[in-house]
Amino acid sequence: MRQMTALELKERLEQKNGELLVIDVREPWELNVCSLPGAMPIPMRAIPARYMELPKDSDIVLMCHHGIRSQQVASFLERQGFTRLNNLTGGIAAWARDVDPGMPTY
Repeated sequence: MRQMTALELKERLEQKNGELLVIDVREPWELNVCSLPGAMPIPMRAIPARYMELPKDSDIVLMCHHGIRSQQVASFLERQGFTRLNNLTGGIAAWARDVDPGMPTY
């Protein structure tokens, strides 16, 4: 698993060259405060039941509020055989701070 900064994620999303799946593992109430357009919402608690839906041949970026839950999910997915995993360091809070200062925070 690789650690990815918010600025690196922004660059990857702007390139649009290749498949990049962003998964937001926060709870629905958190997504109501702020979210990244295009991110797939799968709450952390649902990952064990839904990870089979995820493509193992795509680059996956996991994100949460500060990067801790997403790190745990990435570790779980590694144990399930996923190899192209990235954790958004600092989570949506880092995105709001470094990329989109107008984004609501909590």
